[in-house]
Amino acid sequence: MSLANLVPHGGGPAWRWLIERVWRLEHAFERSRAAAKPEDDTSIRIFFVLALFGCAFMVLAVGATWAAVFSNAGKNGGYLAAMEGARGDLTDREGKLLAVDLTHYALYIDPKEVWDAKATRAALGKALPQVPAKRLDKAIFGDRRTFLLGGLDPAQKDAIFNLGLPGVEFEEQARRVYPLGVSAAHFVGFVDGGGKGLAGAEAALNDDIHAAAAKGEGAAPIALSIDLRVQAALEDELRKAALEFGPKGAVGIVTNVHTGEILGLASYPDFDPNDPGKASDDAKLNRAAASVYEMGSTFKAFTVAIGLDTGVATPSSTFDAREPYKLGYRTIHDYHASRKILTLVEVFQHSSNIGTARLAEGVGAQRLSQYYNNLGLTKPAKVELRESARPLTPKKWDTDAVASTSFGHGMNVSPLALARAFGPLLNGGTMPPLTIRKLPPGVRPEGPRVLSEETSQQMLQIMRANVTGGSGKTADVKGLSVGGKTGTGEKYDPTIRGYNHQRQVSSFAAVFPTEGPMEADRYFVLILLDEPHGTAKTFGFSTGGWVATPAAGRVIDRIAPFLGVQRRNDLIIAGAQPKATTPGAGL
Repeated sequence: MSLANLVPHGGGPAWRWLIERVWRLEHAFERSRAAAKPEDDTSIRIFFVLALFGCAFMVLAVGATWAAVFSNAGKNGGYLAAMEGARGDLTDREGKLLAVDLTHYALYIDPKEVWDAKATRAALGKALPQVPAKRLDKAIFGDRRTFLLGGLDPAQKDAIFNLGLPGVEFEEQARRVYPLGVSAAHFVGFVDGGGKGLAGAEAALNDDIHAAAAKGEGAAPIALSIDLRVQAALEDELRKAALEFGPKGAVGIVTNVHTGEILGLASYPDFDPNDPGKASDDAKLNRAAASVYEMGSTFKAFTVAIGLDTGVATPSSTFDAREPYKLGYRTIHDYHASRKILTLVEVFQHSSNIGTARLAEGVGAQRLSQYYNNLGLTKPAKVELRESARPLTPKKWDTDAVASTSFGHGMNVSPLALARAFGPLLNGGTMPPLTIRKLPPGVRPEGPRVLSEETSQQMLQIMRANVTGGSGKTADVKGLSVGGKTGTGEKYDPTIRGYNHQRQVSSFAAVFPTEGPMEADRYFVLILLDEPHGTAKTFGFSTGGWVATPAAGRVIDRIAPFLGVQRRNDLIIAGAQPKATTPGAGL
């Protein structure tokens, strides 16, 4: 066979050179044997083996050098793959950690590698009492590698590893940890065992959180909108109110009305996202986003604003509330019958159903429903949270629907939808979306204009008047100009085919500061209790003015310093925080 026959078709000069060298080496072996010189034969073979190792080493060295110098691994264009299911860190707006991945371990059993099955079974049975015996037996005495247990921390992993059991293997896995436990649980949310967000920000920002993890170490965490200082005060006061009045549920919300940022969100009862499987569905329910309620008299703020914006009324317009208002087959009464002619401001202060219904009748069904739509009350709240619930709205906007919705009956919305709708009343008339992300300093998202700036300015003054001389007195805070509106919605009971006066949704929607330029920082606070119970202290009443308003005032008093809201000396001198003294006051 000739040398040419050994060169593959299309082989280049390098291939021909290699074949030629091997051919010459083999002839050297033959000549050595022919000359009967075995030592030459051995030397040549040793040299040949060393040469092969040398070539292999050179190939590896060149490959390693290329990977280190020219590869994109670890660079922006081609980072290393993150651990499956890994997620980036979440922080509050001040950088405090809310959620983080910590390395844990999954335990596997490979029965083919187990030396002594009985001894392994006894050792693991003692070390892992939480694992069912049948599951342990199946893993050890089975015929394939089996996952046994996940979520082991390094100390637990080492304790099992140190048993020295062949066939017992470990794999790293990322486990989501929430260092603050129940705090902000409904806002932050939780994940499943595979690292997929199931609720809250974890679900809403799932793709972005995974992408942050893929960027590797040094990647910036995702900053959420809440301020943990605000959140802590909100949760504390909401829990105190819940323990005092025993509602089936409660909600607290704080927003920046100019940016739409949610600075605090609490839902009661709460749960620990580190172990969501142990919590009931009721505890995991985000009542701020996923529940809808008849919000009662807080809706009067919208009706009054719409009346002002359409020119149907001015703050000094009067409404006859001397007698109940007969409207077709129904008669509308005031919870606190004033039996006099009221100005628009007094209608708001006395929370008059009669006056509000008369105002809404003047606005008309078409304009009222259009404003409700523009305020976002007929759609799920515009926010990243997937839990945002669809409202229940009238099927027909007739005279009855106009009157009922004007004072918060016949229409169910989520607390977040209410919070967003209050924004234009307080920020100059625009509708930015709510957001759970921290926005850059100075950024104020644009939103459609739904009210005039003049209307918004008038509403700030009217809401302030309601705290200084109306149903919101117990929310007055020394040194701060607080405004607000109480709300008490009665629940519809299908068993009696009507509203049950014993089952109420009691709330207070507040704003501070009401004074200052329209562009000044301004904040909305909502406290809501679902079916609270009156106490001796409240004369047995459970309306918004008794159970929600004081809690809102305490929240505002505590969070104002964190938000940079300065107290005014003249308001400190005048502000004696008056308390409601009339039984039943504060509807």
